Amino acid sequence: MILNNKNIIRDFGVSKIGLFGSFVRNEQNEESDIDLIVQFEQGKKSYIKFINLSDYLEKLFNKKVDLLTEKGISPYMKSRIEKEAVYVSFSS
Repeated sequence: MILNNKNIIRDFGVSKIGLFGSFVRNEQNEESDIDLIVQFEQGKKSYIKFINLSDYLEKLFNKKVDLLTEKGISPYMKSRIEKEAVYVSFSS
């Protein structure tokens, strides 16, 4: 779904987005949220874009999305997320 909506997601200023958590490990269930880590293009990150992107992704997937930036990652979880994340690049 992300690839099919790449141009719209790029309009939020996204340079890459990564999936991690239960969906990557194929351990998801009906209640699972979708864990994503996002990187914005230089100078394009804003609180409003972050919130709007999160809302857009929740509507796209029809599921709760837990959206993080690298700065938002707990130091205790960082290495696991970095090893596990599968990224889609939005570079032109």
